[in-house]
Amino acid sequence: MADQSQQGDRLERWVIRRSVWARHGISFLCGGLATLALPPIYIVPLLLVAFPVLLLLLRAAPTRRHAAALGWWFGAGHFISGFYWISIAFMVNDDVSDAAGPVAAVGVALVMAVYPALAALFYVLWRRWRPKAPVTADVLMFALLWSVMEVLRGWLFTGFPWNPIGSVWAFSPAMMQSSAVWSVWGLGLITVAIAVLPVTVLSGDNGWRRYGSVAIGAFVLVVLWGGGALRLNMASSSHVPDVQLRLVQANVNQNEKWRDDRLSDNFTRHLAMSIVPATKPVTHIIWPETAIPYFINRDSDRRAMVADVVPTGGYVITGAPRLERGPGDAPIIGNSLFAIDDIGAMAGAYDKVHLVPFGEYLPFRSFLMALGFERFVPGILGVDFTPGPDLKTLSLAGLPPFSPLICYEIIFPGAVVKHGDAVSWILNITNDGWYGQSTGPYQHLVAAQFRAVEEGLPVIRVAGTGISAVIDSYGRIESSL
Repeated sequence: MADQSQQGDRLERWVIRRSVWARHGISFLCGGLATLALPPIYIVPLLLVAFPVLLLLLRAAPTRRHAAALGWWFGAGHFISGFYWISIAFMVNDDVSDAAGPVAAVGVALVMAVYPALAALFYVLWRRWRPKAPVTADVLMFALLWSVMEVLRGWLFTGFPWNPIGSVWAFSPAMMQSSAVWSVWGLGLITVAIAVLPVTVLSGDNGWRRYGSVAIGAFVLVVLWGGGALRLNMASSSHVPDVQLRLVQANVNQNEKWRDDRLSDNFTRHLAMSIVPATKPVTHIIWPETAIPYFINRDSDRRAMVADVVPTGGYVITGAPRLERGPGDAPIIGNSLFAIDDIGAMAGAYDKVHLVPFGEYLPFRSFLMALGFERFVPGILGVDFTPGPDLKTLSLAGLPPFSPLICYEIIFPGAVVKHGDAVSWILNITNDGWYGQSTGPYQHLVAAQFRAVEEGLPVIRVAGTGISAVIDSYGRIESSL
């Protein structure tokens, strides 16, 4: 034990001897290492390096300000490497310079890094309040603070809960199952708590806390996996008789999606793919987000063209922009989902509630326009999208009632179904063409898998490009494109 304690002391002294910028650099690199544990790479053991090194840096931090800076640099490394795909969206948008892409991706990451900075600051305050607390209590407090900040990141300022640490287990359906009890947030808390336990081995703790906490952490992982495996073994089928969905993924390149000379071709491509012969009779057809590039709610001619491919008694469920008129004939644009029947009537509709800041609307528009951001979000007809009033449950003939979600609405734990409604499944239509061949579409898919487990509902995911998938209520992918 003395040797281990001396080793911990030597490591802490080594950290203290590093320059401030060296410590910041180490923290930044550790944040990047933690990203490699996330989908779709899943090198989860790297968390056993990234978080303990951060914690050792924080324990040697001379001031609260220095501790917050260490947390911020860790977050910067973590989010720059995790959100790099944001920059790709600018490369397929002719209205914005490609050079703005890296600036936007780094800018988002640096803002999100405030949350790890706050976790680090509060951790150091905890240590000063309880200087004699066992190291085990210290590391568990750090895990709790990290998780609280993850929840706040997913909620404050409309929220951006992308890549929560709990998602590192998406490669294992068994490990995902406990999120049915405490969501991906709880799984993340357990994950970080176990990841930082090696610090107890290098600490001056005596007795069982030195190695016992690590053994308990390993035992918890075994229990989570075993309980999840047992739950999967007892799983029942979520298939609905007499429902055969056709998911249409046309893979329209984003830089061609809204070109005037391509709109008609893109539309007819979806029509043609909808009538390809199937091995089983198709009852309903689902197209992705904005698959129809026209204001279909005001375009009866094109609704009639859609009606020609609708299976008898079924629907084409599709994404399309909605146009309404406000005071003074001002356009009101919604990012919407419509259900069109076999006579061209709209049997149901949903307007996206949770819009993407800077993507579908410009927050603080007056202020940011004064800074030259007026062309950052071109919009349709030159206006921002307007959010829908609330989540909605659609009940259509021949289908169990479902919760429709558009694009990144699926990433918000606990906010994907209208509470109190009887919902049988979730439909997520999206267009991941903005993010190219990057980690973005894979991470978006993982969010859908976790919502399936948390809600106990199957998820049908239909992407314009990216990954379309049928996900059962246990988060398992049954089939995908």
